[in-house]
Formats: sequence, structure tokens, C-alpha cells
Amino acid sequence: MQLTTLLKPLLTGVLSCTLILNSFADVRLPALVGSNMVLQRNKPLNIWGWADKGEKVTVSFRNGVYKTTTAADGKWKVQLPAQQAGGPYTMTVTGHNTIKLDNILVGEVWIASGQSNMEMPLKGWGKILNHDQEIAVANYPEIRLFQLKHTTSTAPQEDVNPWDGGWQACTPQSIPEFSSVGYFFAREIYTHEHIPVGVIHTSWGGTVAEAWTSGESIKKIPAFADTVKAFESLPTPLSPSNPNKATLLYNAMIHPLLPYAFRGVIWYQGEGNAERAYQYREVFPTMIKDWRKQWHNGDFPFYFVQLANFKDKQTQPVESDWAELREAQLMTLSLPNTGMATAVDIGDAKDIHPKNKQEVGRRLSLIARAKVYGEKIPYSGPIYQSKLITGNKVTLSFKNADNGLVMKNGTSLKGFEVAGADKKFHWAQATISGNRVIVSSNEVDKPVAVRYSWADNPDGNLYSGAGLPASPFRTDSFQGVTYGKK
Repeated sequence: MQLTTLLKPLLTGVLSCTLILNSFADVRLPALVGSNMVLQRNKPLNIWGWADKGEKVTVSFRNGVYKTTTAADGKWKVQLPAQQAGGPYTMTVTGHNTIKLDNILVGEVWIASGQSNMEMPLKGWGKILNHDQEIAVANYPEIRLFQLKHTTSTAPQEDVNPWDGGWQACTPQSIPEFSSVGYFFAREIYTHEHIPVGVIHTSWGGTVAEAWTSGESIKKIPAFADTVKAFESLPTPLSPSNPNKATLLYNAMIHPLLPYAFRGVIWYQGEGNAERAYQYREVFPTMIKDWRKQWHNGDFPFYFVQLANFKDKQTQPVESDWAELREAQLMTLSLPNTGMATAVDIGDAKDIHPKNKQEVGRRLSLIARAKVYGEKIPYSGPIYQSKLITGNKVTLSFKNADNGLVMKNGTSLKGFEVAGADKKFHWAQATISGNRVIVSSNEVDKPVAVRYSWADNPDGNLYSGAGLPASPFRTDSFQGVTYGKK
């Protein structure tokens, strides 16, 4: 009898066993769920992944054991009860195979998103102020970093493509290429609240807000409806190289994050929409409301940076698309649980990427420290509230004038301009009177409108006594230069 004849039944049996074993797919986790992660404290926690349909999956964390069965589409999810801050902990996920995760912390998780001023790293192409010194001291093992790679998709995706394999502890080795605003914000929260902080960084330079919004919401704005409908009609998802189309970045870089529990969002974007600033009045709030709807997390905190000063200074009052974009951002504060960090005093005329990201992160953190963590601190500069015209003088009232209004840098208030019924603006004289500013111009007998820091790169020097700059504003509603642009 030939050897092959003798071995045939044995080989058949081995092959059958191999096929049986291979018919069970390994339990798989999304990139967000891994060692070194931070889980959001005091909120129910979703842990999810994929396996063979019908496969039983068990998640063990701290003293709890949570079981589920994989659905017909290969997805499974368990929900852990809210946890108090602490760690490090381990987590075990068991199905056909076993996955063990370690060095897990429970604390505060924030999402950092936007375009290049959020993306700008400490070193790399960014090179913020004092970058070498900042990197050298960035040793915070309880701050954790998760950074997404640039990815687009014409349809919503379920997993993300991370840098460096996933969550990283903050060290001088891991921080240089991370978002500087995200890091400085996290450092402030960690330093003042003494809890672990995780930052999920998902941004892309030069991008527009509509790209970060779901097709479900953005197609309700007529200018973007055709693009979304074209994507929805594709037989399979595509990954275009140009990210600046409606919903492409939401699909690839936001949608996969939806199951993950977090505290809030910090956002730095707007330059990409400046030429369509009036449209941004609708697009930006639509995006915020869309994220809140998609996450099913209520009106979570959403704090954003108002555009910094940039480009050449003007010697006379002029129209400005950047001023109109800042106005659109200011108007977005009408949404609940939003906050704005004004940065119009820390920009750079020659560089759209100003280097002082430490102060941007600090100002964002003031909002969170006051509104989320309950500190009794000023968190916003003066915001225009109302005007009273008496003769040739206009009296302006402000909110958030903590410790009174003050003038910074110089011997007189700058940046104020006044117009009469002819809508022609002239530089104005301005004086502080308590929590009000009185404005007039010798060239305008009957003023009807006042503007402040209404320029790409204004000279305004009105601050609160707490050291925070007043937001640019106007009292008029004259048609702007971006009106009707789509």
C-alpha cells in the first residue's frame, strides 16, 4: 500500500479540523479600543468590535463581566456602567480568541478637530513658540494621545486609521507630531483638575466645515445636496484625494468615533470657509448640531477658536471676509453649551499658522474649567451686548467684562469705527466708562453703526480686567462682501 494512501485519511482529518478552526473569525476591536486608552469617567462606556455571527463575546473590566452575542452582521457591543476616575486598569475581551488590554485610565476624553491650526504640531512643520523646551518637559503619563491619519470616504466608515498604532502616553518622544492646541488644552485640564486626560485628534489642514458634516445633515443645505446625493449613489465607497467635498471627512474621521464616550469637543477651523462667511452662519451650527445628533450624547460641550489676526494691516476702515467669518463664529454662541476663545490678538500678519498655541490652548481650557469643571474663573473676553445713541455719541455695553473693561497696549482705545446713514465708516475716538465704551467721531454727526476690530488684522486693544480680549463685532447688519457666496 502506498504511503499516500495511508496518509490520505489523516490529511483529510487535519484539513477538516483546520477548516473548522478557521471558520471562526477572531474577535477584533476598533483602533480606538486599545491599551493606553482613556475611558470617559461618569458615563456609560461602549466597548465594541467584530466577530463571527452568533459568537459569544465577554468583556472583563475591573470587577465587572459583560457578555453579548455577535449579531448577524458580525458586530457586537457591550455597555459598561459609568466608572470613577482612576487606573491603570486592564481589560480582557474573549471570544474565539482572547485580547488583553493594559495601562487603561478612566478620566476625561476630549476630541480635537478642525483644520491646520488644530493640526499644527509642536515641532514638525509647525514649530510653535519654544518648541524644543515644550517637548523636553512633555512628560505626562496620565495624558494620552490618539491621532488619526488623513482619510476620506464617500460613505460612513466603522473604523479609523491611526498614527503609531493607537493610544500613546504623552512623552517627549510621542508629543512632537501631535496637535499643539490639543496638547496644551489637555495639559491645562490635567494640571488644574488632577485627572487623566485623553485627546482624540482628528483634523486636516485647509479643510472646510461641510466636509466634517454628515451627508444626512449637510444635504439639507441646497449648495451641498448634489454632492452628497452623488456620493450616496455610488455602488462602493471611494476615498478621494481632495478632502474638501461635503461629508468626506465626517465619513472617515468622525463617524467611526461615534460609539466612544467623551466629554466634549475643541475646534479650530474657519479659514477654509472665510470666502463664504455668510454661508458659514448656517454650515457651522449645522455641523455642531449634526455631531450632537449623531453621537446621542446630548448637547455636549463644543468650544471653538475665533480666527486669529492675519494679513496686512489697513490704514482705513475696510470690509473683510475674515471679519465676517469671525462674526459667524460669534453668532454660533447662540447654540447651547458652546464657548469661544478669541485669538484676534495673538496672530501673525505674515503667517496663517501663528506660533503661540500655548495661549490658544489655555483660553480654550478656561472655558472648560469654568463651564465643565465648575471653577469660578473668567473664561471669555468682553462680548458686545447693546448700544445707546445719544447725539453724536454711541454707548456700548458688554457682557463678560470680568474685573471691568481695560485698555491694553497704548494710550488710547483702538479699533473702533463709526458710520452714519451713508454707511461710510470713519475711525472713532473711544473711552471706557465702567463696563461701557463711549464712541464718537468728529466726522459723523449722527452715528448709526459702530464696528470694532473689523478687519483681517485689526488693532483693537479692548480687554477685560481678567486679561482676555474683546471679540470683534459690529452693531450694523449692512450687507457684507461674502453675502450670497456659495
